[in-house]
Amino acid sequence: QVHLVESGGGMVQAGDSLRLSCAASGRTVTNSAMGWFRQVPGKEREFVAVISGSGTITYYADSVKGRFAISRDNAKNTVYLQMNSLKAEDTAVYYCAARTTGWVAKTQQYEYDSWGQGTQVTVSS
Repeated sequence: QVHLVESGGGMVQAGDSLRLSCAASGRTVTNSAMGWFRQVPGKEREFVAVISGSGTITYYADSVKGRFAISRDNAKNTVYLQMNSLKAEDTAVYYCAARTTGWVAKTQQYEYDSWGQGTQVTVSS
């Protein structure tokens, strides 16, 4: 099983940018779809963005489309989430996930079998 570690979270003001990183170890994720999900206390974890194993196909939640960008560097076994024009409603714990069973990007959480511990993003208005 792959081990995922997120980093890059923090506290910023509305309109600022952050870049989250997700470093994978234990096995290569080159052939794995990767995703970012987020959760606010008391609410269900929700889909944010996913990327196919090749990096050519991406999907975004409507709430982040045009502001967030997911990318990957397979040579570094790392996935990124560039978050621009942050809003207070983006405040959440952000989780990285790997779909080691396939390279096709899926938006459903149950498709992902490995998860990181999460990184907190707080956006003040």
